[in-house]
Amino acid sequence: MTETLKQTPTPSFLEYQGRFKGIFAWIFSTDHKRIGLLYLYSMLVFFSIAATLGLMMKLELIAPGRTIMGAQTYNSFFTLHGITMIFLIVVPGLPAVFGNFFLPILIGAKDVAFPKLNLFSWWIYIVGAFIALSSQFLGDGPPDTGWTFYAPYSFKTGTNMLPAVTGAFVLGFSSIATGINFIVTIHRLRAPGMKWMKMPLFPWALYGTAWIQVLATPIVGITLLMVVLERTLQIGFFDPALGGDPILYQHLFWIYSHPAVYIMILPAMGVISEIIPTFARKTIFGYTAIVVSTLAIAFVGYFVWGHHMFTSGMSGVALYTFSILTFLVAIPSAIKIFNWVATLHKASIDLQTPFLWALCFLFVFMIGGLSGMVLGALSANVHLHDTAFVVAHFHYIVFGGTGFAFFGALHYWFPKMFGRMYDKSWANIGLAIFFTGFNTLYLPMFYLGITGMPRRYYDYVERFHGPNIVSSMGAMLMISGLIILITNLVRSARHGAKAGKDPWKGKTLEWTVDSPPSLENFDEIPLVTQDPYDYD
Repeated sequence: MTETLKQTPTPSFLEYQGRFKGIFAWIFSTDHKRIGLLYLYSMLVFFSIAATLGLMMKLELIAPGRTIMGAQTYNSFFTLHGITMIFLIVVPGLPAVFGNFFLPILIGAKDVAFPKLNLFSWWIYIVGAFIALSSQFLGDGPPDTGWTFYAPYSFKTGTNMLPAVTGAFVLGFSSIATGINFIVTIHRLRAPGMKWMKMPLFPWALYGTAWIQVLATPIVGITLLMVVLERTLQIGFFDPALGGDPILYQHLFWIYSHPAVYIMILPAMGVISEIIPTFARKTIFGYTAIVVSTLAIAFVGYFVWGHHMFTSGMSGVALYTFSILTFLVAIPSAIKIFNWVATLHKASIDLQTPFLWALCFLFVFMIGGLSGMVLGALSANVHLHDTAFVVAHFHYIVFGGTGFAFFGALHYWFPKMFGRMYDKSWANIGLAIFFTGFNTLYLPMFYLGITGMPRRYYDYVERFHGPNIVSSMGAMLMISGLIILITNLVRSARHGAKAGKDPWKGKTLEWTVDSPPSLENFDEIPLVTQDPYDYD
């Protein structure tokens, strides 16, 4: 892909000794790679907390009646589980970790456009996280509204809502700062010769995501600020008793939160677009169509928030319009699926672990997407609204799509990030257990929802018992797979065999630099003369 590229004699970013030592060399570093790893380590801690809470909830649901906790504790658990997973892991996840680490390298730059702003974003993320998590330990008990903070309950409940809402508000600034940084980086720091249509697809996905972060996040920030003012000053934005409208809250919340789904899933699609051509040993099919579909998803995603509110009392015209738009937004996603599958046609496939993660992503994302079409249909939505079916669909898209892509990215770029290979046997065993557990956990929820089990309930009638047992067993299996996966990666980061520059025989720029990369990635900025996936 490059005409000239010199080996750097400088130490790797992991060995580099700057002005600070020890942990301060990390938390005050403006190197985009160290900041990416700071996000990774932070998210692993938060993910462990959220996954433990999720497992506790499934253990409670393994039998009717009280099992291991009461209703109020269950409500606080699913609220903290949701806040942690959405605002601390899934929304920032792929852009913050792999975007920070690989965006500059993929476009041939030495760093992001604003390194200090990048570090500041991580600090805001940490501050917001601690404020949100403090809601569990301060005031009048853990919040119990769920991660949506629905009005009017969010300003009526006597639980400790303010830190949770304030934490989510602060986290929004981190997301906006990261988005601005990525947009400017992509516009200004691409290597010579890297025209827009020669840019790899992961940076394209980050570009579309960044615009959503910048344009949509302020809306939820203002909405959460209105909840704080409503709760403290009783202004009357959403409270019917004061002349407010609780449906207004839902509109404002979902105008951000549906595009936020694409903040989660677009980078995941970008990762899959990197993995598939590398292990298919083939130029990706329909590069231009994938780029256009990425931007189309980012644009159309702004206009479908109303499908979360089909039962809230909107007009018939609004219902039909949002339903049609929901089906339309599936088209660019389907284009991506078609192009990935077409890339595999007559390919020389190398069945390495990252490729297996990509295949699993396709499987779970298809289930999530097709079940979304069911919910996009008005009549079916009315029947399934607020049932376990929605929980299953949500987790197949958000956790299935983003989670599988996240672990796929981690196994794909692990040799580049840490300079070492992982144990492939244990990685594949962990993936098999995780995949089996994931589907055992969430598939029964489709059945439970169709047969009428409501979501967010801590108890249920006897006829829902069987599928809940299966689902709870799936949760335990999935956590077992997670432990194997994370243990293997942690051990391999210290003791794995050393990795070369290009262990997967990739074609994009990150595979031309050392593993792990030097502080400034390149001795000389590369001159790009070929397309990013030129395997011909």
